[in-house]
Amino acid sequence: MSNSKLSLSAGIASVAVALTLVLLKFLALSVTGSLSVAASLADSAVDLMMSLIAALAIVYAARPADQDHPFGHNSAEDLAALTQALVITASALFIGWSAITRLRAPEPVSLGDEMIGTLVMLASILLTFLLVIWQSYVAKKTGNRVVAADRLHYIGDLLPSVGAIIALQASQRFGFSGLDSWIALLAALIMLKGALGIGKSAWDALMDREADPEVVSGIAEMTRGWPGVIGFHDLKTRTSGSRIFVHLHIELDGDQSLRQAHDIGASLRQAILSRWPEADVIIHKDVAAKDGRPGT
Repeated sequence: MSNSKLSLSAGIASVAVALTLVLLKFLALSVTGSLSVAASLADSAVDLMMSLIAALAIVYAARPADQDHPFGHNSAEDLAALTQALVITASALFIGWSAITRLRAPEPVSLGDEMIGTLVMLASILLTFLLVIWQSYVAKKTGNRVVAADRLHYIGDLLPSVGAIIALQASQRFGFSGLDSWIALLAALIMLKGALGIGKSAWDALMDREADPEVVSGIAEMTRGWPGVIGFHDLKTRTSGSRIFVHLHIELDGDQSLRQAHDIGASLRQAILSRWPEADVIIHKDVAAKDGRPGT
């Protein structure tokens, strides 16, 4: 199976699992009235949206550059991520406010059929775990960053599900229904923190923020020691979705042939791509100063 088909299979599996979890948790919420289950349901609903967008992003981002989009279509991932961050924030605020309201109520709110809720949450944990195993395999096999990011998100979702089970069992065995609101509040804070991280990354990419400093310094170090390169300057990077765009000027001996200069630039570009396959690299060749002064 090709890498693109493997990645798409992970996207389809993610959508199918997310839809199943939404239906199961909606059933659990309807019979228990648990806020921690509601928090987990909201998280799964967001997962469903994110999984749909991730699957579409895998297909859309794979499209080659065209006349209207000479740098490709990767920014669609960032626009989708920014939208996801806003939806997650709204869900977290709603769950948090509901938890605080219930905690301040004069009488504790009793939960419904905790056993059904517990069984549903156990099933959701099992489905999520199986999905994470498949996504881990696909991400390792293909190197697809969208699948890897989706995998990390589902790993983080295991905590609210486990918390919901603890809250349901505490209510059933000890009559401590207040724990449900506290776990829901914790889940809301985790969702809010995740939304801020996703939103910041998407915003940075849309604003053409420089690539990770380790990537920039790695490219600079590689260029500085490359055979035939006297110096370099104007190393510029930006990110778009899972892509890194690199523009670099290298300074070469002006007395060598055009073919020699081309071979130096081509070999350096290939080395950069080998280390960072998600990069799009453009290298400009300049004549070094006569005194051999290196570039910056």
